[in-house]
Amino acid sequence: MKRTANVQNCLPGGTSLPHVRWIGFVASRYVSRNRRNSPSPILAVLGIATGVLALTVILAVMNGFQLGFIESILEIASYHIRVEDPVLETEVPERRSPLLEAIPAINGLSGIGSVTPLREFHGLIRGNRGSPQVALIRGLPQDALEQDQGMAEKLVFEAGSFDLGEKRSILLGAELARRLFAGLGDAVTLVSVSGLLGDDSGEDSSAADSSFIVSGIFRSGFYEYDLGWGFISLDTAEELGGGPLFLGVKLKNRWQDNRALGLIQPVLAASLPGEPVVLSTWREYNRAFFGALRTEKLLMFVVVGLIFIVVGLNIFQAQQRAVLERREEIGLFRALGAGERAVRLVFVWDGCIIGFTGAGLGMALGLLLATHISQCFTLLEAGVNGIIGVLNSLSRLFMGSSPDLEEFAVFSPAIFYIKEIPSRIIPQEVFLIYLFGFLSALLAAWFASGKVSRTRPAEVLRYE
Repeated sequence: MKRTANVQNCLPGGTSLPHVRWIGFVASRYVSRNRRNSPSPILAVLGIATGVLALTVILAVMNGFQLGFIESILEIASYHIRVEDPVLETEVPERRSPLLEAIPAINGLSGIGSVTPLREFHGLIRGNRGSPQVALIRGLPQDALEQDQGMAEKLVFEAGSFDLGEKRSILLGAELARRLFAGLGDAVTLVSVSGLLGDDSGEDSSAADSSFIVSGIFRSGFYEYDLGWGFISLDTAEELGGGPLFLGVKLKNRWQDNRALGLIQPVLAASLPGEPVVLSTWREYNRAFFGALRTEKLLMFVVVGLIFIVVGLNIFQAQQRAVLERREEIGLFRALGAGERAVRLVFVWDGCIIGFTGAGLGMALGLLLATHISQCFTLLEAGVNGIIGVLNSLSRLFMGSSPDLEEFAVFSPAIFYIKEIPSRIIPQEVFLIYLFGFLSALLAAWFASGKVSRTRPAEVLRYE
């Protein structure tokens, strides 16, 4: 018994409680030294790093595009909560929408950022040149941007400003103004078809034809809005029969929309007893679009995540081969008193080192690339354009003419409606990507090390 105890003490930690130090020491030696007839662990590290790098950059760029669209929709179009009075004043001439009276009470609620009254209708806009364009016209108060900072950040004015002080002022999207050949100070004609039921004379619609002066041209970052949106004053929209009155409610935290609904509903019930009021949140109003974006992102994650499955299978095969190649060492460890779990942990620790190193390296490079993605594309374009310039010079030198090679642009403004590549890094996704890369190596090593349990020290050492 004394001799056995001395043999057990040859391994730090003994047998009953394997010591982490000797397991880590042996595993690090296995990783740092190439195995016979086995691929280098460096390839496994590079495989994990490549997967983490690719997934980090792809999701960051996808988040940049998607969140840009989502924020443009929420900050300009749908708001976080919409409160609608479905009864038109034209249906009840003596009635004025009571929603205006509820604005101070809603503004005073916790978590409310701003409340903006608005009206919407579709109209046909004609300029001095070009064909008429159908646009969504929204009536807003003059101080809309002062109340709604989110909208103020999203609207960038190429010409003029948010000026609706004049009764016949209109703000046009940049693409809409380009289609109409309209500039700052030019006159455009707005034909508003309200689509209201008329009287018994047989008329089924009413129309208003008004002349407006362009006081501002804006860009929102969303092509559909820049092509099909215009803003006029709220009072002018009411005169033109601009549909029912809405209240666009912005929250300080848009994810607390259900809580805000619970606060707004009692206020409306107290301020507007018996009035038919409809409330909808941004989740309901844009359900189909946001669902499509979520599905697209999930599928992209799955497709790129296949890299980890391939790398994990390679690590599994490499670890299985390592167990077979090191049968003698495993038998020696077992003979010296190391338990089955301790020896298995050597190979699991091996996979842990590969996963930790590969995922860490890939994450560091991925974050660096994702935060400087625009500069990377700029360098790429500069390099390609430099080569094109050299080819043009050689052509003029030896052929006496230029091949007229145009400058290269990865995302040409003539094709893509962007000026730079957006990138958004979400910490929860970064952690999930790192964990996914780390676990792919760890689980592969765990399953591969199962053969350790089938190694019998007596059988291995009998022939050594």
